[in-house]
Amino acid sequence: MIKVKAITVGRCKETWLAEAMAEYKKRLTGKMDIEWIFVENDGEMIAKTEKESLLIALDLGGKMLSSEELSHKLFTEWGSRLAFAIGGAEGLPAEVIRRATFRWSLSPLTFTHQIARLLLTEQLYRAIEIEKGSSYHK
Repeated sequence: MIKVKAITVGRCKETWLAEAMAEYKKRLTGKMDIEWIFVENDGEMIAKTEKESLLIALDLGGKMLSSEELSHKLFTEWGSRLAFAIGGAEGLPAEVIRRATFRWSLSPLTFTHQIARLLLTEQLYRAIEIEKGSSYHK
């Protein structure tokens, strides 16, 4: 089973988002365990990410990946324990970006940290389904 830490600024304030996240949590049961770590500021983000050996920074300046490329990285390059960092309105602290193993851009569009959490979760689920060869990804 893949174990993921998702370190993010802020908490889930929207009911619809909590429901969507709960749906993906259910779908990921037995395949991936995502631990959500919520921080309040850059200092906490730096502290929570500094000991992560494989850190992926969700960053607008990062590399964009197709869903297939993400699945390949997840199953052949990154291993079974990894952490993702999602910044707030100002993005991630420079120190977190420098320390990241990989910088990943979800899109050239800007998203709230809440939407980024949902996109990350859906793409991780999709990556698993691609690896399985299911019909979820077309």
